[in-house]
Amino acid sequence: MHLQHRMSALVGITLLLAAASFAQQVKTDYDRSADFGQYKTYSWEKVQTRDPLMVDRIETAVNADLASKGWKYVKSGGDISIIAVEITQNQQTLNTFYDGFGGGWGWRGWGGGEFGEATTTTDVYRVGTLVVDLFDGKTKKLIWRGSSSDTLSNNSEKNIKNLDKAVQKMFQHFPPGEPKTLR
Repeated sequence: MHLQHRMSALVGITLLLAAASFAQQVKTDYDRSADFGQYKTYSWEKVQTRDPLMVDRIETAVNADLASKGWKYVKSGGDISIIAVEITQNQQTLNTFYDGFGGGWGWRGWGGGEFGEATTTTDVYRVGTLVVDLFDGKTKKLIWRGSSSDTLSNNSEKNIKNLDKAVQKMFQHFPPGEPKTLR
């Protein structure tokens, strides 16, 4: 019975780690010399995605966050040009579960080196990554990049909610602080 509790705990920890590996990952970076205080307007240059329905969803999510920061959308010629790219790819994970560990720690490991049966399964899942780049409208220099990766669902509503949440996280600390002078 004691071994069953250990196995249950091991399976629980494995599932917890697998779930954590599927969590949404958001990253941002920016040009430390850029003065974000000078930018007030933006224009969309391009949204590249395999799913045409996602174009408006991406623009809507980014527009909402930039508007909340006081930035204004203009059809062309904005202080900032935005390019967004969405990429989807298949990922896989291997899960191995052991049963029949045996009696305990022996001189060759558990149960005298006998691990019992091992079952390995492969899980394939789709990961979507959104990259949003902001370019200075005059110099065409990249000044800010945000990216988010998350497991995609077969449920469109869930994917839209995850997109909105990802964009909110991307722009949570936007615009970056005042430019720092190098010492």
